[in-house]
Amino acid sequence: MPRKTAARTARLASIPLGVAGRAVGGWGKRLVGQNADQVSAELSAKTAEQLFAVLGTLKGGAMKFGQALSVFEAAIPNDMAEPYREALTKLQSAAPPMSSQTTRRVLAEQLGRRWTERFASFDDKPAAAASIGQVHRAVWHDGRAVAVKVQYPGADQALMSDLRQLQRFSRLFQALVPGTEVKPLLQELTDRMSEELDYRSEAQHQRAFAKAFAGDPHVLIPKVVASSPKVLVTEWVQGKPLSAVIRDGERAERDLAGFRLAEFHYSSPARVGLLHSDPHPGNFMLTEDGRLCVIDFGAVAQLPNGLPPAHGRMMRLALEGRSCELLELLREEHFIRADVRQQPEAEHVYAYLAPFVEPLKSETFHFTRRWMQKQAMRVSNMRGQDFRTGRSLNLPPQYLLLHRVLGGSTGILCQLDAELPVRELITKWQPGFAA
Repeated sequence: MPRKTAARTARLASIPLGVAGRAVGGWGKRLVGQNADQVSAELSAKTAEQLFAVLGTLKGGAMKFGQALSVFEAAIPNDMAEPYREALTKLQSAAPPMSSQTTRRVLAEQLGRRWTERFASFDDKPAAAASIGQVHRAVWHDGRAVAVKVQYPGADQALMSDLRQLQRFSRLFQALVPGTEVKPLLQELTDRMSEELDYRSEAQHQRAFAKAFAGDPHVLIPKVVASSPKVLVTEWVQGKPLSAVIRDGERAERDLAGFRLAEFHYSSPARVGLLHSDPHPGNFMLTEDGRLCVIDFGAVAQLPNGLPPAHGRMMRLALEGRSCELLELLREEHFIRADVRQQPEAEHVYAYLAPFVEPLKSETFHFTRRWMQKQAMRVSNMRGQDFRTGRSLNLPPQYLLLHRVLGGSTGILCQLDAELPVRELITKWQPGFAA
């Protein structure tokens, strides 16, 4: 893992420089008569290839950002989506692994020189590699199959360095996912990174989820076996990753995965007082018996009182078209700042928010890429009223992580092309909605 700030910055800077160079080359090809669509497709494919190569090789904050971005690929217009979709999806579960010597050195530092005695067997080849650590399959000394997550040396330095530099290039990434606010996403990732770097904190979160969902027929949380600051050992669970369901799942499998995911996210604040806050397909699997297996609890939001009732009331008011009451509630919850020079009008705010509660208007709703693309283009069209209204709204800090999770999980539902009774779930688990 490259640690030096200068080296990592140079690699990150190669992305916008590469885009600029290809754009100039593409312009030249058009001048000599090559087909514009063919040239654009070639540019998109090469840019996507570079995006994956740079973010994946650097790991750290660069790859974490790519994973967070990947759930919003459903919002990318179809005419340019395919190359980016493939590249961003790779970032959900793949990265170049560290050497076995480095892995064993970290294990010795964290578990002691005689760490091998804790395992009946340990596979040096990683089963999965992600942004700040990689996972090895092993057998614990008592015969249990376990997953051993080992943090990359220098991950802490790389994370913060990357996220600072990515802020400089946010406009480039904004162009890849129209309708997604990239700068706040980067800031939120930066704020959460220190928590994810300590695997003991992750182990504590995972134990809380495992206890609350023990014996649940719909959700499976692997139990924690052992933990240290940079190594986490949990039970091994076999399942089909949601990325595979997105790629080739049958209709029933897609709908089941979507329902389990939405149910988990909406029910966990009430059941655990916590919200799993890293929504990308690499963190979820479907087991053979149809349960949703959830992994990676490094990023978790503390919601000891459950989901905020005001959020449910906003949904209800938007659903029923009560625009003046909706505007007043948004002011009370600080979604509209008092210092904004031109205060938004009630009908404009309602028109902006109403399409987002469209899934609640019927017993079931079909989440599609087309629907998400429509919403993204609507709010990002600088000539439209919705864009102007959106710029007048504020996202209070206490809602930032909640909205990121809901937005990310909605992106996964659209990737899954899932149809599910979302209104039933909201009515049951979102306080304030049914009142």
